[in-house]
Amino acid sequence: AELGLNEHHQNEVINYMRFARSKRGLRLKTVDSCFQDLKDSRLVEETFTVDEVTDMLDGLQTVVHSEVESELINTAYTNVLLLRQLFSQAEKWYLKLQTDISELENRELLEQVAEFEKSEFTSSSKKVAADLIKPKLAPLNEGGSELLNKEIARLQEENEKLKNRLKTIETQATSALDEKVKLEKSLKDLQMIQGDQKADVNQDITELENKVAALKCQFEKTLNDSTANQKSLEENLVTTKHDLLKVQDQLSTAEKELEKKFQQTAAYRNMKEILMKKNEQIKDLRKKLSK
Repeated sequence: AELGLNEHHQNEVINYMRFARSKRGLRLKTVDSCFQDLKDSRLVEETFTVDEVTDMLDGLQTVVHSEVESELINTAYTNVLLLRQLFSQAEKWYLKLQTDISELENRELLEQVAEFEKSEFTSSSKKVAADLIKPKLAPLNEGGSELLNKEIARLQEENEKLKNRLKTIETQATSALDEKVKLEKSLKDLQMIQGDQKADVNQDITELENKVAALKCQFEKTLNDSTANQKSLEENLVTTKHDLLKVQDQLSTAEKELEKKFQQTAAYRNMKEILMKKNEQIKDLRKKLSK
């Protein structure tokens, strides 16, 4: 059975469990002695009344309750002192430890601890080994000084590395400055050469500007012509739309007149009379069917 700790921490747990087992054994002996005292001092007669038995049990209950309460309080205070030692060591290195109170009632973990205790304290050989190996808690000041010295040594080594790197950077910076001077000189020479070529470039730019201006004038003229043509097309479109509406109106009038003339013909009147007769016949048939 293991608790998932390293060897040092597991030995510390074993020492605490040994301490807790000894305290538990002493308290159980005290409880047993309470019962034995009752037997020796009160159970001297063969018969007792109900009141006498009740009185004896009440007295025993008071004594046992006091002993158990005292042990529980002492156990809680002992655990607080143990946590204080651990937290004090953590605060030396500015650590913040956290605890999960809900895990204290985890049945599976409690059974694991019970199995661990059983495996550690039931074997006589392991008891001897545990007695021989009793690592003590390292003093806070000495342990802190050792770690602090290691940290100082690490920082000094890192400082040396940074110094070497700084020297390398300074060398590179000096080379970069020299290169910069050379580049500035080359730039001045190039600017002198470009000064001679600038006049020719200006002449070419002037010619290009003149060509662009001519193209711009031609474009504006073409744009004006296109605008005039678009306006003329829009006017023609409006005129055509008016003519179309006029023709549609005339066509509608002609259709109305044609329909009016058709209604005045003899064929239309005969057809109308026939339809009316058919409608009357249909009405009569519907009445007969309904009867």
